[in-house]
Amino acid sequence: MKRFYLTSQYIGNRMKKLITFFLLISTIGFAQSEHEVGRWETNGVIGVALNQVSLSDWTQGGENLIAYTLFNKINMNYVDTPWTLRNELKLSFGQTKSGGGTFKINDNEFFLENVLIYKTGWVVNPFFSNSVQTVLASGFDYGTDPAVQISAFFDPAYITQSVGMEYTYEKYFMTRLGVGLQEVFTNTFTHFTDDPDTKEIEKFKLKTGIESVSAAVLPIMENVTFLTSLRLFSQFTELDVWDVRWDNTIAAKVNKFLTVNLNVLLVHQIDQSRKTQWKQALQIGFVFPLF
Repeated sequence: MKRFYLTSQYIGNRMKKLITFFLLISTIGFAQSEHEVGRWETNGVIGVALNQVSLSDWTQGGENLIAYTLFNKINMNYVDTPWTLRNELKLSFGQTKSGGGTFKINDNEFFLENVLIYKTGWVVNPFFSNSVQTVLASGFDYGTDPAVQISAFFDPAYITQSVGMEYTYEKYFMTRLGVGLQEVFTNTFTHFTDDPDTKEIEKFKLKTGIESVSAAVLPIMENVTFLTSLRLFSQFTELDVWDVRWDNTIAAKVNKFLTVNLNVLLVHQIDQSRKTQWKQALQIGFVFPLF
């Protein structure tokens, strides 16, 4: 079997090409004249979420705590007949400091997805999707002393393509199922891609399988919304093993700029950890619209 050996320069060049391609799509879209049928629908926010505890001579114990998360979400959708192109970019980076310790990273994500849909007029429509997922900054395992670096930007990186059928109910629900390819890239942290049964150290892994993505937006009451998304991927050779990412958020909008969010994230991915990962956060966020 042919092996792939990827350098950081190769990975960087590939990432630059992907970003250039998506920027080109955006540029072309904004250049559309008013008389054309297609239109761009854009929305995006940038914000910061904060959590803070300060104690002074507190006899019941405890430690000072400060935590913040910077986040950005942009949606740029091109709507035409019969084609629709959905583009989503999510960035987040957060740190926590407890007591007299140092800041530790607790949120670290880069996610980009593009979905091209052909509207047939049926209940379901064919689609093609491409997504890129990695970390923004170096990640560390704080369970050891000193902390050990376990990831870096594009190391690892998961790039997934999928083709299949999608069902959408207005703006409230979407689900799609397709045949997928997933490429995993590494440079230094090769335990995500290396095959222990070979002598060589592989920095690239190709998976073929089934991808399923579902998302729902459910209004609970005025200015309170429940958002959920579930991503599943399984290789054809291991259909009893699924990578799972289930993201749930209850968002309460106080005013134009202030929100309160409760987020629960579940991740189960064998090549990262055999244990199911949980993250829960309750935060006050300051949000600023971009468009």
